Amino acid sequence: MGRTVGAVALAAVAAMTLGVSMGQAQDAAGFYKGKTVKFVVGFGTGGGFDAYARMIGPPLAKLLDATVVVENQPGAGGLIALNRVAASPADGLTMMIVDGTPAALGQLLGTENVRYDLAKLDHLGMINSTRFVWLVAATSPVTSLADVIKAGAKVRWGAAGPIDGPAGTAGVACEALRITCQVIVGYKGSSDMILAMQRGEIDANFLSDSSSSTLVQSKQARAIAVMSRERSKLLGDVPTLFEGAKLDKEQEWWLDFRANLNDLGRILVTTGGTPADRIAFLRGAVKKVLTDSALVEEGGKTGRPLDFQEPEVARKKAVSVLEGITSDEKERIRNVALKKYVQ
Repeated sequence: MGRTVGAVALAAVAAMTLGVSMGQAQDAAGFYKGKTVKFVVGFGTGGGFDAYARMIGPPLAKLLDATVVVENQPGAGGLIALNRVAASPADGLTMMIVDGTPAALGQLLGTENVRYDLAKLDHLGMINSTRFVWLVAATSPVTSLADVIKAGAKVRWGAAGPIDGPAGTAGVACEALRITCQVIVGYKGSSDMILAMQRGEIDANFLSDSSSSTLVQSKQARAIAVMSRERSKLLGDVPTLFEGAKLDKEQEWWLDFRANLNDLGRILVTTGGTPADRIAFLRGAVKKVLTDSALVEEGGKTGRPLDFQEPEVARKKAVSVLEGITSDEKERIRNVALKKYVQ
């Protein structure tokens, strides 16, 4: 009899818990119905982050039963927009596709324009990790890394801000390979950087493998190396920097540091402190969108691959990068990222 009563009691508690959870889900769904959700992109239109947001936005709007508006807020490699999102009302109506690499680097170095904490934002999931690819113009005389690593070679790079993905990857590559470089900042996004490269204003760009694959296929650029120990799945015939150069331990440390930083990829976040039921609802919708087979197939065909990772995975990756660097290493990184190459 005691066991029966206990079982009934447990069943009642379970039913009540389920009822509360279902009630919360219904409350969150009701909250989003008919609302407008701002989907912030910290770069200009036409680039890779913008393309991802516009691919994800419509199916997400359908699941939320809301209007999702993509809003481009370029500046400082996306950090200005991230500051705004971090300071927005914690209502779950503002989300952002973040370039995790410069976001973590800016926080690591404590740069002046950083007013966010990646660990305290509410993470919604990772779209994919990133392999950065060294690009030159299709008409460039440079055909391989060997053409660059020689006496007298100087490479001019393009970037939006001093610590964005292209700038930071270029600076580390130059430091590791011990070549003369200049990183020119101020471009609005990858589209402007590619045009500048084609016009001869700059010699090279580091862009994500998804953007690079599209540019290579359309013969707008040539890929000569990948910043990683592993080749890109999208550009399998392009060697890594580790394959293309003979490296000592110091050089390998620089390249591994940057590759791990780049692995933070594209992260979806919203303002920290958003009500738990709304976070759960958003996370469920984001996961459903990013794992939808039709959208995954579409992304593969258009050079926008989806490789969803759970929200906590992205947060833990960011924390590991932020906490895994000594004070001496931090100063060396600061010099390379902010002083040595940036113009």
